[in-house]
Amino acid sequence: MRSSTAGARLSAAAVGAAAVAAAVLSALPVWSLWPTGAPVPPDFGDRPGPREPAAVPSSAAWERGPGTAEDGAGPVPEPTALRVPEVSLHTRVRDVGVEDDGTVEVPANTGQSGWYRYGPAPGASAGSAVLVGHVDDRTGDLGAFAKLYEVRKGDEVTVAREDAPPVQYEVAAREVVDKDRLPVEVFRRHGRPVLTLVTCAPPYDPARGGYQRSLLVYAVPVQERG
Repeated sequence: MRSSTAGARLSAAAVGAAAVAAAVLSALPVWSLWPTGAPVPPDFGDRPGPREPAAVPSSAAWERGPGTAEDGAGPVPEPTALRVPEVSLHTRVRDVGVEDDGTVEVPANTGQSGWYRYGPAPGASAGSAVLVGHVDDRTGDLGAFAKLYEVRKGDEVTVAREDAPPVQYEVAAREVVDKDRLPVEVFRRHGRPVLTLVTCAPPYDPARGGYQRSLLVYAVPVQERG
């Protein structure tokens, strides 16, 4: 992921919640690790869809507090760390959201991941909890989410939470999509719960702003296995 300034700020003004979220993830700052012609990781599994029609979030949903449950049951504990033991991924998690000036913060530390706090939190009873992270940095060192290129179906995922037990997931699917065509359901607040992990994917084109695709890993709660 390449950026002229660490912790780049992204415009989020005057758009709906789903569009904002898409902009957040498609415009992540990018630094170059893989050459333009490098192969992308293969897709596997099927993207977990809602068991009910997914609704595009309203402006009211955008204004709802961090991690608030859709059913009004109160806020879900915030995530603090992410671990995928099979690929040695272990990263601290911080919340990322919209600033007063209408911009979205992205963690400058490539060893951290960011929880998109205007969507569901990991452990919520419904919707897609989104965590974003860097694939590399400006020096060529790997970021925490480079490990997502190595995950396999069935890998265990643990999210530690503040003052609450961790939540357990398992990897169900991975796909690579054009960065400006992220599926709307990635940001849904309804339907079956899923953890969505997002980073950048090749090809890398500096003339077009960096990486041109996004890699998404979907993990489902362990109780939903089978």
